[in-house]
Amino acid sequence: MKLFRYLLILTAMFTFVTACNKTTYRKTAGGMPYRIIRGNDTTKVASRAILKLSFTQKVNDSVYFTNVGKPPFYTPVPQDAMPYDLSEVWQHVFIGDSIITVQAMDTFMRRNPGQIAPHFKKGDRIVTYVKVLGAFANAADAVNDEKLEKEKFQQKEINELTQYLKEKNIETVRTKSGAFLRVDDQGTGPAVDSGKFVMVNYTGTSYSGKKFDSNTDTAFHHVEPYGYTAGAGEMIPGFDEGVMLLNKGGKGKIYVPSMLGYGAGGRQPMIQPYEHLIFDIEVVDVMDSRPVQPDPRNLQNPGSNAPGNN
Repeated sequence: MKLFRYLLILTAMFTFVTACNKTTYRKTAGGMPYRIIRGNDTTKVASRAILKLSFTQKVNDSVYFTNVGKPPFYTPVPQDAMPYDLSEVWQHVFIGDSIITVQAMDTFMRRNPGQIAPHFKKGDRIVTYVKVLGAFANAADAVNDEKLEKEKFQQKEINELTQYLKEKNIETVRTKSGAFLRVDDQGTGPAVDSGKFVMVNYTGTSYSGKKFDSNTDTAFHHVEPYGYTAGAGEMIPGFDEGVMLLNKGGKGKIYVPSMLGYGAGGRQPMIQPYEHLIFDIEVVDVMDSRPVQPDPRNLQNPGSNAPGNN
C-alpha cells in the first residue's frame, strides 16, 4: 500500500511538472530519454562521488524492484558513463533531485544480442524513478552511512516482528541479533554451541505460508538431514542463532527478519528481496566436529534455497 501511494504521488508530481512547464524528455548522448525534477539543494553531484539513492524500477506497468521504505542503494559515479545507462545522467544532477529514465528492451537487445535475461522480452519498456538522497566524497563515509541505515532498518524489522508475535500470541526467545525462536521441545542432548557440527531437518516458509525449501518434503528432492558448523558463518544469521538456542532432539520455529536472512538480494525466484522467513527446525544430531568422511549427501547440493549463507 505504501509503494502504491508512493507511485501515485510520483505520477501526480510528474504530470504536474509536465503540465506546468510543458517540458519533454531530453536524451542522453547514448539515446536514453530522461527527465530531472529539481529539488531544493544546490549541491551538485561531484565526479567519482558515491551516491545514496532511493529508486523504483518498473517493467511496463509492473514494479520490478523498489527500495522505497528500505535501506538506500549506494553506487559510485563512474569516471566514464555507459551509453544508454543511468550513469549518463549523474553529471547533470544535484542532491535532492528526482530523475525519470525510460529504456526500451529492444535497444538493449539490438546493442547486446544474446546478453539479455530470459524473463525480459521484445517490446518491454523499463521506467526508472530515482531520488538522489545524498553523495559522499569517499568510500569510508559512504560505508559508515550505509551501516547506520541498515542498523535502523534492522531495528525497524525487529520492532515489527515483535509486534507481529505479540498479536499472534506466540511466545518466543530472542536471539542476540534479533531473530526469534519458539521452543516446541528444548531437547535433552548436547547443546548446539559455536563450533559444533549440527545435523538438522528444516522447512522454510514465507510469512504468507509459501514453502520455499525443505529437507523433509520429497518435492524438494533432498530428503536427508543437513549438516553445518554452528557459528561459522555457513548459515544465514537468523537461522544459525536460532538453532544455537536448542539442544540435540530440540524442535522449534525460527522467525527471521529479512536483514538476518537474505536481505536486499533475496534468493529469487522463491525468496524475494527483504522477505521475512520462518523455519521449522529439528536438531537431529550435535557433534564436536565435522565428521572426517561425512555422507556427501548431507553436505552437498542441499537444495537451492537451503538456509546457507552463500
